[in-house]
Amino acid sequence: MRNESKDQNLNSPSKPQDVRKTVPAPQQAAELEKAQMGPVRALAASFGLPRLIITAFLLLMFIAAPIVGNDFWTQISNVINRFSWNAILVLAMVPMIHSGCGLNFGLPLGIISGLLGATLSIEFGFTGAASFFMAILIATPISVVLGCGYGWLLNRIKGGEMMIATYVGFSSVSFMCMMWLLLPYHSPTMVWGFAGKGLRTTISLEGFYSEALARLLRIQIGNLSIPTGTLLFFALMAFLMWAFLHTKTGTAMTAVGSNPTFARAAGVNVDRMRLLSVVLSTWLGALGILVYEQGFGFIQLYNAPFYMALPAVSAILIGGASVNKASIVNVLIGTFLFQGMVTMTPTVMNSIIHTDMSEVIRIIVSQGMILYALTRKSEGGSH
Repeated sequence: MRNESKDQNLNSPSKPQDVRKTVPAPQQAAELEKAQMGPVRALAASFGLPRLIITAFLLLMFIAAPIVGNDFWTQISNVINRFSWNAILVLAMVPMIHSGCGLNFGLPLGIISGLLGATLSIEFGFTGAASFFMAILIATPISVVLGCGYGWLLNRIKGGEMMIATYVGFSSVSFMCMMWLLLPYHSPTMVWGFAGKGLRTTISLEGFYSEALARLLRIQIGNLSIPTGTLLFFALMAFLMWAFLHTKTGTAMTAVGSNPTFARAAGVNVDRMRLLSVVLSTWLGALGILVYEQGFGFIQLYNAPFYMALPAVSAILIGGASVNKASIVNVLIGTFLFQGMVTMTPTVMNSIIHTDMSEVIRIIVSQGMILYALTRKSEGGSH
């Protein structure tokens, strides 16, 4: 009996040792360092020093705009407009990040679904705001079918999703370059004038759904123009995404992204959750391009969607997301910072140097932001 009790005492670990083992040393050091920081340094650590630098530079651009002769309220309107056009495309990144599929470089697949919905809506003769909602209805089943195929492919190559997604996006755009010429469209507003077949590179939405959302409840105060309808539509989509992530299915999807082995042990169908996230992301991509078009006023086909995934990926990474963690706040911050920089920098620089180099500066800034975001993709997890 004494030997048994000794064995039990030896086998049962003491409580102080358990406490020390459960908290890793690096985490203890990080918590101690945060406790010793001042409020300013703590803010920089939580928000991220690079994001603070980008925010400060953007504020500098806003301050410099009226000094160099640009109208301040017009620039504010431009930034808000571009934010409203692009926000849903950035939101499309969230489901796949939560499920562990990584950043959706295959976003052009969803964009193509939206383009098919838009062109078929015009082909069927819908006009005005009705053409916008009809485009959503047509694009939805197309995006679900394409998303299912895309999700099935990503489930077959776990671990290399982002690389394969890039090729899926590029190849789908190249394939549709042929299909836009071969599909039997006949609407005179879309087909080439001489041949009477094959879609044009750029299609005007005048008379269709140009500014279908932006005109709704628009606030116009002098040169300040706020597309309230578009912002409310994005707010609705963001709320629905937030609500979905807090449902039982959304929680299971997040568990799959955090620890697929644990999720499988808990009875979650990992492949089904990943597939659902890809379908949802593809559908949001289709919806996002339709919202972009109604603000922009044109449908752009052929190679236009080729690189549209990169700004969306960069925006959410700049907003503080990582490859396996993202939130609605990351979408809001990242989209505003990215679009603000891309909008303000060329305008202010042109006024300073008195030379029309807006397109060159826009390319340098946008590609530089993309490069910066992709090289710091793991930062979101550290803050």
